[in-house]
Amino acid sequence: MSLDKEHGTPAQPGLLTPLPVVLRWLVLLALSVAISGGLFLAHIPGALLLGPMVAAILVATNGARLSVHRYPYIFAHSLIGCIIARSIDLGTLSTVADDWPVFLSIVLAIIAASSLLGYFMAKAEILPGTTAIWGTSAGAASAMVLMAEAHGGDARLVAFMQYLRVAFVATGASLMAAFVFNIEGGAAHSVVWFPETDWLDLSLTLAAALAAAMVGARFRIPAGTMLLPLVATTVLHVMGYITLQLPEWLLALGYGVIGWRIGLSFTRRILRHAASALPQIVGSILVLMAFSGGLAFLLWSLHGIDPLTAYLATSPGGLDSIAIIAATTPVDMSFIMALQTMRLILIILIGPTISDFVARRVAKG
Repeated sequence: MSLDKEHGTPAQPGLLTPLPVVLRWLVLLALSVAISGGLFLAHIPGALLLGPMVAAILVATNGARLSVHRYPYIFAHSLIGCIIARSIDLGTLSTVADDWPVFLSIVLAIIAASSLLGYFMAKAEILPGTTAIWGTSAGAASAMVLMAEAHGGDARLVAFMQYLRVAFVATGASLMAAFVFNIEGGAAHSVVWFPETDWLDLSLTLAAALAAAMVGARFRIPAGTMLLPLVATTVLHVMGYITLQLPEWLLALGYGVIGWRIGLSFTRRILRHAASALPQIVGSILVLMAFSGGLAFLLWSLHGIDPLTAYLATSPGGLDSIAIIAATTPVDMSFIMALQTMRLILIILIGPTISDFVARRVAKG
């Protein structure tokens, strides 16, 4: 009997289960290319992430039993760190330092809203206390799953809630960019897939990013496989030691790996496990997205931040998918990632305290 690789329980057969593993990967690859191509030609921002993610969901819920190895995932995360670093300079860092009260206020509002949603879900016994809190926490999905498991939550339900939110937010941000703000993401005529490349600069960029990512993985720093490469390559880039080289073909590979990682988490077993609470879970995601949209409106109206930048900056995760969408649209990426990174760091620092507080309040009630 085969086992679910993530949880060690018997895996359920599906349409793709009888196929050899190689053929299952080929099916996933073909679907990814087809869906990405359609979204790309339709000028949907983040098409190279959304296509593989949708394809992975389809094959995962049809018995593919595939998983992305940690090393390609670490490599992909390090590339996202480099994308963010490429948009940061000394002027940007100064602006962020000057606007820290705005950043902190927005981040605390999002954390408060997500915690309140978790409290209501736990109070109504839709989900157990700590599971509800970690599942609604607006932090990095992978970090929230690990922290939930360490603090007594049901990692399966937390993973479902977190990755469903990532899927909703990524899809919603792409659609908002395309149809509300009329941004064309990655039109075929504007992308040079194989540009002239300085291979020495590319090698130095990848070496620095991968070394930092491996440190993050080795010491299990939440989101460290992206945040440490971000810090390392930003410092080296700002100081003039390296010129960040990121050809489109390489970024497409990284986007695909991250999309697969997210999509392959959606197994039928997890979906069935969460089916009874699905309307409430989806409702909580939509409420949080709407609340974040309201904060984006305030940023636009009170501080003059352009609407799409404000929307992406306040979107409740995931950090990597928002980075990909921001990289393919004309926005202030450094502002977006500064706010997103501050939110991630704060929820990692205060998340356990919030979880324990809510669990005690629910138990008393």
